Amino acid sequence: MSFYDFVTSDGKRICKDHFINLVQVAKSDGRISDEQMKILNKEGRKFGLTNPEIDKFIKTEGERSYSPPYSLRGKFVHLYNIAEIILDDEIVAEGERKMIRKFAIEAGFSDNVIDGLLEMLFEGISKGESEEKLFREFKKKYF
Repeated sequence: MSFYDFVTSDGKRICKDHFINLVQVAKSDGRISDEQMKILNKEGRKFGLTNPEIDKFIKTEGERSYSPPYSLRGKFVHLYNIAEIILDDEIVAEGERKMIRKFAIEAGFSDNVIDGLLEMLFEGISKGESEEKLFREFKKKYF
């Protein structure tokens, strides 16, 4: 399979590994909540997956190394999705914070950006701000 395994109906290429990383984050506290399952189903449908296929990924996929997208926007979207999964219960556990920080580092964000980026994501998602709005704010502040 190629690096990009899914193409959405609007032609957006999505990396299968990103969906698997979302599953890993959802499983990080030992269980997948109903809200996390809703997010996984929503994201999986973006990839063109059916509910049985999503369930199969959740049951069978083990831990994989993170392969971030090349573009800044793609990296931001990955972290946005991960933060969305983490915030399902409105609590950011220490293990979840470490995990998203690890993804941010592996995506190539510098130490002086990561803390601000994560706080921007957590606060923005909690307030219901869109991915687009937060990305614009992120670029304005850091680039």
